[in-house]
Amino acid sequence: MILVSACLLGSNCKYNGGNNEVTTLLDLLQGQDIRQVCPEVAGGLPIPRPPAEIIDGDGFDVLAQKARVMNIKGEDVTENFLKGCQEMLKGINLDEIDFAILKEKSPSCGVRKIYTGEFNGTLKPGTGVGAAFLKKKGVTVYSEEDLEKIKDRLN
Repeated sequence: MILVSACLLGSNCKYNGGNNEVTTLLDLLQGQDIRQVCPEVAGGLPIPRPPAEIIDGDGFDVLAQKARVMNIKGEDVTENFLKGCQEMLKGINLDEIDFAILKEKSPSCGVRKIYTGEFNGTLKPGTGVGAAFLKKKGVTVYSEEDLEKIKDRLN
């Protein structure tokens, strides 16, 4: 089974109510056993919702309770992100997961890049909360920017 960020598959679950559909990825995943995930929605956040960023760290820091996830209104949504991690794996055995494909730059799904927490559009190296959670569980995580690696993995 491949876990895939629902927004990459065209589901309108993004913070602004839109999606990040990647048609090349949809083509690659034809016939594969996939499970769509959106940790933010699974954690109880609405669609649409105010944008959120990780403050003072990345997803690994959030999991270690050293950083928080705040939305642009100044509301702490850390608990929603943490709940979403648990919900994302509900009913799945870890050994059933081949790998995950998550949305780069997302505070929940970013694999290598996330926003700085200053809500100014600037990126920093780092991992989102859900991606960090999966990595800590031993799941290989790719982003939609890793299409060649994903192709190799599927062949």
